[in-house]
Amino acid sequence: MGKSTGFMEYERCEGECLLPKTRAEGFGEFHGRLSNADQQLQGARCMECGVPFCQAGAAIEGMTSGCPLHNLVPETNDLVYRGKWEQAYLRLSKTHGLPEFTARVCPALCEKACTCGLHSEPVTTRENELAIIENAFSAGLVKEEKPEVRTKKRIAIIGSGPSGLAAAQLLNRRGHNVTVFERSDKPGGLLRYGIPNMKLDKRVIDRRVKLLEEAGVEFKCGVNVGADITGKELLKTFDRVILCCGASSPRDIKAPGRDAKGIYFAVDFLGEVTKKVVDSGFDYSKVKSADNFIFGSLKGKKVVVIGGGDTGNDCVGTSIRLGASSVTQLEMMPKPPAERDAANPWPEWPKVLKTDYGQEEAIAFFGMDPRVYQTTVTEFIKNARGGLKAVRTVDLEPKKDKKTGRISMEPVSGSEKEIKTDIVLIAAGFTGSEEYLRKTFDVEADGRTNVKASDSDYATSTERVFAAGDVRRGPSLVVWAIAEGRAAARAVDQSLMGYSNL
Repeated sequence: MGKSTGFMEYERCEGECLLPKTRAEGFGEFHGRLSNADQQLQGARCMECGVPFCQAGAAIEGMTSGCPLHNLVPETNDLVYRGKWEQAYLRLSKTHGLPEFTARVCPALCEKACTCGLHSEPVTTRENELAIIENAFSAGLVKEEKPEVRTKKRIAIIGSGPSGLAAAQLLNRRGHNVTVFERSDKPGGLLRYGIPNMKLDKRVIDRRVKLLEEAGVEFKCGVNVGADITGKELLKTFDRVILCCGASSPRDIKAPGRDAKGIYFAVDFLGEVTKKVVDSGFDYSKVKSADNFIFGSLKGKKVVVIGGGDTGNDCVGTSIRLGASSVTQLEMMPKPPAERDAANPWPEWPKVLKTDYGQEEAIAFFGMDPRVYQTTVTEFIKNARGGLKAVRTVDLEPKKDKKTGRISMEPVSGSEKEIKTDIVLIAAGFTGSEEYLRKTFDVEADGRTNVKASDSDYATSTERVFAAGDVRRGPSLVVWAIAEGRAAARAVDQSLMGYSNL
């Protein structure tokens, strides 16, 4: 696969990014692409290794190594190297129906497990994938064919995020009649309102949704299942229901002063900004000058982001684009090492320091990394009008429990500090599925409030109701949601037809 000596002849090269201060002027995607000729050289670096962990999707020490979709990465890389773009698309399509999303927002588990990355830089598998799908769209190869025969079986999918779209795609191809219910105003779920436009342009979602609609998938937006219509009503009308509604309950920060004005969940903040981007017709100047958000305007305001993960980084980048005068990002855990620790060998997921786009922009604008490690908020301090004026924090240190061996982060006495702020964005993750949804379908929950469903057939405790994606496994990656949506589609097809060719 690839060129046998390519990894020695060609260095890893990625599409050029706009500089931080330039890209922060708008909300558009800022990752450039290589020419097809240069991308082919990147495909040549795939080294025909004996054990391609890149496509394994296997759990090693509790972390996924390689692609959960089991994309045959060496084969697609080889076809990229040889310039066989159509064949590369057809090969990728055998295992993956939505590569335009993962090629933009996936943390590239395939690359982290790349054998070439053991001693050198890994193959640019994600950018190879992006080149494959965008070349296919440009050439008119991407279609959702209408099935010639319909089974007359009706399937309701609750949620139009990555798992819902993946399940709808396969079940419609099989000939079932698929209706996707979405409580937001437009399809996409997490892809649309959880991921900023600069990471995933929403026109990319619209492009795929249009193809699905033309092929017969029906989207009903603005319908909140469990409120506007009950689960029992759906089960009277549909043969099967798949819950693909995500882990949408944000984790709160329980601290004195939580009722202060100026504290918002990241999901609400990012979702509203994205809606403004879309509603403005992608006129970024209108979004930057708007002051009618739930939080008013960020122009000249001090922002504190609680949470050091990807969503926290998205809040940092978005706040900078909206004119914040400073952004501080609080992280409970210690700062990761710059390189792999001996206890974290390849091909495990690398637990190393990553400086993402938002942090890069904060460094460019404010001269320092916005992250403060090993700290948490103990109090939200109000001003005389009930608004936020500061947060009180305390440093944390890791301590091991002598009995269980578990490590917890404990407060350091006398380390309290105050950080002046006007706005706090809580990006502390999600806790699981929403209770009203579980109740309307009478499905059991696991110990983490996720919908309890079988690992083998995705069936819940309620007959004819299935679950896939974050609603079942908890907060996870887009690639995992797509993989589960595809697997659940096969399970549902099997339950309806007695066999499945999906």
